[in-house]
Amino acid sequence: MKFISFLLWAIIGCFMASPANAQQKDKDSSNLRIMGGSLRVAKVPVEDSGHHKKVYSPRTAAIRSALVPGLGQIYNKKYWKLPIVWGALGITGSIFNYNLKEYRKVRFAYFALLNKDVASYPDVAPELQIFIQAGDNGLASLRTYRNEFRKNIDYSVLFFLLFWGLNVVDATVDAHLKGFDVSNELSLHVQPSFNTIPNGAGLSLVLRYKDKPSQPRHYLAP
Repeated sequence: MKFISFLLWAIIGCFMASPANAQQKDKDSSNLRIMGGSLRVAKVPVEDSGHHKKVYSPRTAAIRSALVPGLGQIYNKKYWKLPIVWGALGITGSIFNYNLKEYRKVRFAYFALLNKDVASYPDVAPELQIFIQAGDNGLASLRTYRNEFRKNIDYSVLFFLLFWGLNVVDATVDAHLKGFDVSNELSLHVQPSFNTIPNGAGLSLVLRYKDKPSQPRHYLAP
């Protein structure tokens, strides 16, 4: 079970390491202005190109992921996360099913041996017949295996619910961050400038937009 535990924690790591970054461009860009020795931030709107940016609702993403795991990721267009979501839930579901089957087999063998139900001995799983043949000496081992599988059932259910919750949180955070502009479409350069006003020589900050490279904005730093 150490391998199974390692696998479950590895899947959690995939969830936590999944990057949640925005890929939509914001229509407003921030410009830096130097005036009187202090740094100020000015908002300069960029002309609308006629493109309407889709608004993603965190509430909608959360509800969809809560109802059907992965549906929120589809809503956010993060299709590459679907194998992680479905794989995590599929693995934990398979582990739960395996432990439940083994628990039932061991429990049946334990009670058959405890109650001396000789008629039920042939129905005991082949891998557990060795404990039946050991008689009362096999009771302790069967009890230990039964308790171990029962504990693993509880853990697998806990991890399944945890991954389901992480799936909802991931979709909600992705929808929130869709509205942020983290693209590298802006460039800031410093170049000499000259002003017609006496003693107006200085440095100019040039902020260029990739979509409008021919319209740089200049701010004079006297």
